[in-house]
Amino acid sequence: MRRSSLAFILTLLAYAGFGQQKSNKQLDLGGRANDHFMLQFSNDSWREAPDSIDSRIKGFNRGLNIYFMLDKPFRSNKKWSIGAGVGIASSHIFLEKMQIGLGGTGQELAFTKTDSSASFKKYKLATSYLEIPLEFRFSSKPDDPNKSVKVAIGLKGGLLINAHTKGKELESADGERLLNGVQKQSSKQYFNSSRLALTARFNYGVWGIFGAYNLTPMFKSGVASQDIRLLQVGVVLSGL
Repeated sequence: MRRSSLAFILTLLAYAGFGQQKSNKQLDLGGRANDHFMLQFSNDSWREAPDSIDSRIKGFNRGLNIYFMLDKPFRSNKKWSIGAGVGIASSHIFLEKMQIGLGGTGQELAFTKTDSSASFKKYKLATSYLEIPLEFRFSSKPDDPNKSVKVAIGLKGGLLINAHTKGKELESADGERLLNGVQKQSSKQYFNSSRLALTARFNYGVWGIFGAYNLTPMFKSGVASQDIRLLQVGVVLSGL
């Protein structure tokens, strides 16, 4: 799947770079604004998670991604460009009556149901990554991006910088409050240290929608019962 995705992107790059060299109007785009900053808000989900885990994912599972980008238009056709940058991506997955043993010492990561024992009223797994996105971009009006239809596909690579669970308001199985504070557990031992994702984006002006699907599993091989992969779909604000 990775090879076919890369081949598709390279084919588009070749077409855009060499397809219409003589017939395209040359535009002076020096200093233009073209999505040098991107702020993404997403609804997150775990693809390929087993039913025992997927059924416990509740509430609004959200993500926030912030990127600073450079944009390089093609000389032969200014409607096409390459965008590359750096940023931070985060995800928050909420679980009901289930806890994750990040501090465990075993080879497998424990996902423990807490229906008949103490559980947190609110419980989540949060991850954050340092990422380098790469986009192949099209803009219908490169000289006026705030009134332009913009489409982008690409890849992004990331390095895990933090993974932690956070539980609030511990309650007994009968609903009795046992703890009003917060319990937090942080560990990266069960996670893959890097990830690769496919991305797609559609904008009109500064507002748009986007999607990102992880090609690499979230957890190391043999740690979880299935290769759980993150999917983010949401809105994007881009400009500058």
